[in-house]
Amino acid sequence: MKMTTISKNEFLLLCENCLKENGLSRFCEENTLLLLYKMVENMLKVNAVMNLTAITEPRDVAVKHLADSLLAAALIPESASLLDVGCGGGFPSLPLAIARPDLRITALDSTAKKTAYVADAAKLLGLNNLQTLTGRAEDLAQMPEYREKFDCTAARAVASLPILCELCLPFVKIGGKMIAMKAKLDESESTMAPQTLGASCFKRHEFTLRGAETEETRLILVAKKQKHTPKEYPRAYTQIKKKPL
Repeated sequence: MKMTTISKNEFLLLCENCLKENGLSRFCEENTLLLLYKMVENMLKVNAVMNLTAITEPRDVAVKHLADSLLAAALIPESASLLDVGCGGGFPSLPLAIARPDLRITALDSTAKKTAYVADAAKLLGLNNLQTLTGRAEDLAQMPEYREKFDCTAARAVASLPILCELCLPFVKIGGKMIAMKAKLDESESTMAPQTLGASCFKRHEFTLRGAETEETRLILVAKKQKHTPKEYPRAYTQIKKKPL
């Protein structure tokens, strides 16, 4: 899909209606909507030569990328430092950086092409509150300059909850939050991992994502960091996957 299949004004109206329908009307200021449009236009242009997303239809982009990314915004404290673990094509980091200029966001991914894209997009959009970091989370979380240095982590990845916990919580300061954004939670997924890693049990926030052909449930799970993560975590990824917490 190219943005030529829908006019700029049509997409702006579509995006505004989608955000309002999902309780996100505070992000419907003209400048915010224009930046979201510019971000999507650039994403689809790059997506033609680089696999960023399979979601390319205008309504699906507005609902499943923009609104979905911004559902977590109300759970992030003002002026927080936020690490997006496994940022991929820049979700939720790019929409959050646009809608919440008070945040200091770092987009982390192990794939250099992905972080280069996010960095280029941030520059194009004039987002001074977004930087990128390339590397594996399990390695970087053991480094003093990153370990327990962030107010929040966000993860929109498809990995299981215990794996996300071990990759995210070591980055979070005591008193900070881990935010896991999930389409669904398998009954087999343990929710005990946060306690092993120094955090509270997850508080569950459930949303209905509206605007697409069918309504979809979204879960946002929040764990608060209460004490230091034991030094042995995170383990090597082979161990994390082989023996999840």
